[in-house]
Amino acid sequence: MTQTSESVTWLTQAAYDQLKAELDYLSGPARTEIAGKIAAAREEGDLRENGGYHAAKEEQGKQELRVRQLTQLLENAKVGTAPAAEGVVAPGTLVTIAFDGDEDDTLEFLLASREYASSDFETYSPQSPLGSGVMGKTVGEDAEYELPNGKKAAVKILAVKPFTG
Repeated sequence: MTQTSESVTWLTQAAYDQLKAELDYLSGPARTEIAGKIAAAREEGDLRENGGYHAAKEEQGKQELRVRQLTQLLENAKVGTAPAAEGVVAPGTLVTIAFDGDEDDTLEFLLASREYASSDFETYSPQSPLGSGVMGKTVGEDAEYELPNGKKAAVKILAVKPFTG
């Protein structure tokens, strides 16, 4: 998956299909299921002290938020491979960095949206401090980003390659 601008999200066909299936489930069978839970909880009586009702309503809210997120993501998605300059850190690339000039202290991560997070690689969003710090850099360049405590951290770009899935 690659984002080349704010409005276009590049997805592999497999990623698009997976997100579309999730959207179809959440906006179909899952909506029916949560409506049933809410109706059953309503029948139990007083809604002010009905934990099942409040839990079902909270679940419904989270589910509807995810439906909106997926809808927006898929509306702006392009399936295929994003145009990317070779060796340049961009969304959809696997990036290897060294911390503070220590070539032995390295991290390889996927620069991508959280929807494409994988157990195979750590995933950093392009909007994260590290992601925005390395964005546009090339192999051999140094980058800097801000840590949560406000201090700056320096890294060196060791490798950049397209993520193929």
